Amino acid sequence: MPKIFIPTLHTFAMNNIFTGSCGAFRFRAAPQVVMKTPKEVDMESSSIVAECWHGPWCYEKSTMEDRQEFPMSEEGRQALLQWLTERV
Repeated sequence: MPKIFIPTLHTFAMNNIFTGSCGAFRFRAAPQVVMKTPKEVDMESSSIVAECWHGPWCYEKSTMEDRQEFPMSEEGRQALLQWLTERV
């Protein structure tokens, strides 16, 4: 089974995009953050959109093979990891 790293939910809640790879497999996970207040993230309304592709090129120069949206929760993070692992 391939080893793919996904950062903590805090990374996504801070509106950080994460990219990673496993061999020729590439992926990008981008948060869709909804704020409850100016300083508090509404985790129930927020999500993480993941896209993946195979090849040597960056996101902007590649054709996406698959796309999926996950809830911004620990369960959603684990589902994202499983989804990516199945596509390697």
